Amino acid sequence: MNVEKEIAMLKGKKYAVMKGRGDEIYVSLSGDATSAVRGMPPDEFVLIDMFCAQNFGGERFTIFYVFEKRGSPQVTVFIQHVDGKAHSIAELFPAASWYEREIRDGFGLEFEGAFDERRLFLHETYPANFHPLLKSFRNRQMHAMKPTAEYEFRKVKGKGVYQIPVGPVHAGIIEPGHFRFSVIGETVFNLELRMFYKHRGIEKLAEGKPPEECVRIAESISGDETVANAVAFSNAVEKISCINVPKRAWHIRTILMEMERIYSHLGDMAGMVIDVAYPAGASPFFVLREEILRHNHALTGSRFMKGAVAIGGLSRDVSSEALAELSTFLAAAKDRVRQMTKDVLWSSTVSDRLITTGIVKRELINALNLTGPIARASGAPIDTRRDHPYGIYDKFVPSLKIYENGDVHSRFKVKAAEIQDSIDMIQNIIRNVPEGKVTARCNIKDGWALSMVEAPRGQSVHWVNIKRGRIDRYKIRTASFCNWQAMEHAIHGNIVPDFPLINKSMNLSYAGTDL
Repeated sequence: MNVEKEIAMLKGKKYAVMKGRGDEIYVSLSGDATSAVRGMPPDEFVLIDMFCAQNFGGERFTIFYVFEKRGSPQVTVFIQHVDGKAHSIAELFPAASWYEREIRDGFGLEFEGAFDERRLFLHETYPANFHPLLKSFRNRQMHAMKPTAEYEFRKVKGKGVYQIPVGPVHAGIIEPGHFRFSVIGETVFNLELRMFYKHRGIEKLAEGKPPEECVRIAESISGDETVANAVAFSNAVEKISCINVPKRAWHIRTILMEMERIYSHLGDMAGMVIDVAYPAGASPFFVLREEILRHNHALTGSRFMKGAVAIGGLSRDVSSEALAELSTFLAAAKDRVRQMTKDVLWSSTVSDRLITTGIVKRELINALNLTGPIARASGAPIDTRRDHPYGIYDKFVPSLKIYENGDVHSRFKVKAAEIQDSIDMIQNIIRNVPEGKVTARCNIKDGWALSMVEAPRGQSVHWVNIKRGRIDRYKIRTASFCNWQAMEHAIHGNIVPDFPLINKSMNLSYAGTDL
């Protein structure tokens, strides 16, 4: 069904409907959202985001339910105005559970009928009735309180059952996250994870600031998705303000986004090989990743390409000589990736650890909105670059690398194939980069817009609302926020020593989850 037919159908149901930019449909509800979302078939429509805004359209609280129609560019956003309560939709769409808990923590809204009412990002050291996303709250220094209650993990009982708590503090420099295993022998039959140990208040930090200042905030969401998040935020502001980004800027932005994908995947692949005790096989991946980071610095002045993206385009141009040098380097790198991958996968010791380990079942993809390499390794042909093209992805279309088994081995192969595809795409773009400006004149306007990108880990969604030239609400949902929930299912039936390998094959961001 095309967008016009969908709008006509919704209007026939007496909904107030308006068409947004591109293929976005906005539906304003006069009553409860439950009856509306019940008509969205879960096998066809996927809940990709759900968030709250205060004082939107003159209402006290507004909940946004964002649905993506699989296999279609269509995005339907239901808008429900509420006072202090709403009905839970988590029984219909399981992905809603974390969103509802997040809204409850941030704004104090209650969801009637919710099957999980535990706190999400506000741990036990926060005071009662503390909701930091309310307009009345002002950022300030806070001191942790003595916990008044213990977080209740799922209780799993039975003969021979014991629990292994891992984290939140880990060895090395990785960020905090807690994993509660229920085990018989070495076999894991239940895992519950808990994130959000270092809530940074990024969304609140953006509130009241000029949009130009918030590009750097977007870059700080997750360091290794700097460009993806900066582009997503900038693209939302550009939609609102009707800013036409110069073609040269979009070409270079896309090169930087694909370079980010390459070094991210190289690090993941190296980590998987390290976790099966084969450091000699991992070394070439680490070496190539370091070379990519140095090329990032040569292009932008930053190894992680911070400061490169600006609203309206880029903060500075990239010379034709630097682009030509990059193309030459990538031509040789492609052969290196092919050989490195072959050498690793030919090792029976490595393959034995990767094959059938950490399977993510296909039926979880829509229920939890799993995206990126995790979804494509489980047979789901989804990629925001193809499904909702932004920038120049309608002209430089990525190939979908799909594997069916959903295990670590499949995720390894998906990432290897995507590196090759990104190299081909970058070289093709370099051959077609037009001359011209890299920054458009920006006249920031009031309004709101949704922006989606395909970051290295999967789909990230950014929603921006501007009032009187300043950010009124900035909502971020990274791929990691959804994909972490796949971990609880992928570990079932595996042994405890396989957990680090499964974890690394997904390589999800703690920081990108805890905003």
